[in-house]
Amino acid sequence: MSSSKNPKVYAIKTTPETVLEDYACLMDMTNYQQNYPLDQKTIIKLNLSWSKFFPACSSPPWQVEGVIKKMIEDGYHPEKIFTAENRTVVTNIAKGLKGNKWGPIIDKYGVWFVPLTRVPFVPYESLRSKFLKFKDKELHVLDSEIFPEGFKIPEFYVGKPIIHLPTMKTHGHTGAKGGSLKHTEEEELKNGGITCCMKNAFGGLLTKRRHFSHQFMSEVLVDLLIIQKQIHPEMMGIVDGTVCGDGAGPRTMIPRIKNYLIAGYDQVAVDTVVAKMLGFEPMKLPAIKLAHDEGLGCGDLDQIEIIGEDVSDVNWNFTVKRSMVIWGDQMVRKGSLRFLEPLLHNKLFMTLPILGSLIYHDLLWYPTIGKKRIKQFKQKKWGKLFQDYPVDSK
Repeated sequence: MSSSKNPKVYAIKTTPETVLEDYACLMDMTNYQQNYPLDQKTIIKLNLSWSKFFPACSSPPWQVEGVIKKMIEDGYHPEKIFTAENRTVVTNIAKGLKGNKWGPIIDKYGVWFVPLTRVPFVPYESLRSKFLKFKDKELHVLDSEIFPEGFKIPEFYVGKPIIHLPTMKTHGHTGAKGGSLKHTEEEELKNGGITCCMKNAFGGLLTKRRHFSHQFMSEVLVDLLIIQKQIHPEMMGIVDGTVCGDGAGPRTMIPRIKNYLIAGYDQVAVDTVVAKMLGFEPMKLPAIKLAHDEGLGCGDLDQIEIIGEDVSDVNWNFTVKRSMVIWGDQMVRKGSLRFLEPLLHNKLFMTLPILGSLIYHDLLWYPTIGKKRIKQFKQKKWGKLFQDYPVDSK
């Protein structure tokens, strides 16, 4: 059973010329002002998948501006709007703000930016008695397999409503489920792997040690959804599908221009619709099925009401591939190289895969294949719109 009967997912088409107005229209369709009080502090969780710009990889500037601009115009005070993002072992917040052109937008509208590296994290268990919803839900792996010494969450998050700003793209890690349900590599790639609303919480609630979650990715995403339902009075995903990522996501992808914007309050339902549009069977994606079965959201397309653009027959036939870095990571964590897995807990050894990712992504792939794809993208209208956004001079 899903957590809500006939959840609504909102969809509209857009263009580079009208995208800011279309974001405003989409948000009006969701009646978001009824669920996000003007006097309450609101978190806007950005999506930083790469410090460098690459189409469909991180929240594009028009997504960030579209949401913030609409809220300011509707009377939300900029000092009560908190954009936020974290770092990983392979991303840098300051470089991400500049590379993805978020900084000038945040400054333009006078809202806050909160680097989650600078806020205190508090023990999750210490907050459980304060939860009003889903407090009896037990986590699958976060407080046992991943953080046995004690799982912590950002204190800043607790009690504030949140809006997620993911993009529509494939992901080489999210097609698999650890624990009892095993898939062969062929089955995982066929079933698909996406990153959208559920995965966007990954970059907020987890610290830079989050790479330990890759072995249990689907269970971790469900755990994060449980936690979000406990600590946030409201959640919404506003998804950018203007340029989508096909192939070896979340970085080394083929950008596909699709011109869609999607939104919804049920994170599972939004991911379900997005998965279907990308070309996958939603209930074959373990995170969606797990969340649906546990009543955390709706993964059954037949139960989801789509409002606005009819996307029920959209199927882009995207395929999931794995970059060399993700393939190597999975070989060590659950493949033929698993005998090396204990070394991942050694800080000195972990510098090797981190360095390998930097060399492969930033020094080899980006200046060659990536550069060619970016050049092609810049000839398109969306690419020209990106170039029109100011560069952060800080």
